[in-house]
Amino acid sequence: MRQFKVVVYNASVGFIWVAIGGAAGSCLRYWVSLLLGPITAAHGFPWATFTANAMGSLGLGLVFVLAEDRSLFGADLRLLLGTGVMGGFTTYSAFNLETIGLMQSGGWGRAVLYMGGTVVVCLIAGALGLIIGRAIRG
Repeated sequence: MRQFKVVVYNASVGFIWVAIGGAAGSCLRYWVSLLLGPITAAHGFPWATFTANAMGSLGLGLVFVLAEDRSLFGADLRLLLGTGVMGGFTTYSAFNLETIGLMQSGGWGRAVLYMGGTVVVCLIAGALGLIIGRAIRG
């Protein structure tokens, strides 16, 4: 059984790490939207948000495992990468808005595909992140 280190943490420092990571994650999310925007426009499917959420699910699973016993990631890096970067990178609110937009424009099939695909792909990506993290951690 793994032993977990007890961490007494200064919340003010945590806010700084989350803010820095959140800014980086938001910029990364914007870059993905610029990169995939033309594909989204051409196909009428929100590929940028879908991709960001899938990649973020994988990344968060990986960070979670590597930070689990705090031997590879300390509390600072966990807050920076997990809560900050992955929190700023993924976007549930855009997922909601884009799904509603697809429905309102009569794209019910695409909306259902988007909702189901997001749930399935993000769960698989998160599981892969956990598996990869456990392989790295050993």
